[in-house]
Amino acid sequence: MTLELHQFPCLSDNYGYLLHDSASGETTCIDTPDAETYLREAEAKGWRITQIWNTHWHPDHAGGNAAIKAATGCTIYGPQEVSAKFPLDVVLAGGDSATLGGNTAQVIDVGGHTKGHIAYHLPEAGLAFVGDSLFALGCGRMFEGTPEQFWASLERLRALPAETTICCAHEYTQANAAFALHADPGNDALMDYAREIEAKRAAGEPTVPFPLGRELETNPFLRADDPDMQAHWGGDSPDETFAAIRAAKDSF
Repeated sequence: MTLELHQFPCLSDNYGYLLHDSASGETTCIDTPDAETYLREAEAKGWRITQIWNTHWHPDHAGGNAAIKAATGCTIYGPQEVSAKFPLDVVLAGGDSATLGGNTAQVIDVGGHTKGHIAYHLPEAGLAFVGDSLFALGCGRMFEGTPEQFWASLERLRALPAETTICCAHEYTQANAAFALHADPGNDALMDYAREIEAKRAAGEPTVPFPLGRELETNPFLRADDPDMQAHWGGDSPDETFAAIRAAKDSF
């Protein structure tokens, strides 16, 4: 495997990612919340930015596109929605692919947080870059989509191999854990996970990235089709249960 992943904090609670293919020398930015930080981190690594892979249009994900392209001449890939506010060269949607050297990322439709949100899954590397569609013990707010759309998106992410490493865009895990314990009381695996999160944050350590498999056991938003969750939150279908959980989190 020729891929190297570099993660770093930026803005107030974002994570930036640079993915580098040593065989080809290509490097892609996963979203661009802060152009200055991305350019500085790439220079420190000795990497030349050749691409940007946007997940959705929000400024803390695509706001650095113009500055990074001006500095590097890179090619910007992402969903059509990005082009309404920020530079975009190549439009991607679910079912498409993106390549970095000899590595191929499968593009997954994960709309719900925004209508056109996409994720990038590199199966050989066991990595998925999910933007704001999925967080450790949470998911993004439903700004533009519908519960049916968002639940279908989460089902697509659930279907990835359990060992997949999920790279999300924010350090929201401690707050998400507090709600998850409220949403899914009595989940022993969740209680263990929450204790680990508290210890990591107390030590100043990130909780991201994280394995998908653990989320399948503990993330209430991924468990909206579980009979216990449906009994607790109501809803005649998983998307209705998801909607109830999401509404509760919004006001928690």
